Amino acid sequence: MNGLSALLIFVGLFLVGGIISFVKQQMPKGLIVLLSIGAAMALVAGVIRLEVWN
Repeated sequence: MNGLSALLIFVGLFLVGGIISFVKQQMPKGLIVLLSIGAAMALVAGVIRLEVWN
């Protein structure tokens, strides 16, 4: 695992925590969806960049 993939996975998990927090605070659904898309993109990019697929 290189540094960039670890950073992307960390950012994705951080955003997932933000999603949970925003749902508990009953924030607008559009904001939660936008945050969910960003978290999914960061997690997928981090997993794809892992070097275990070679």
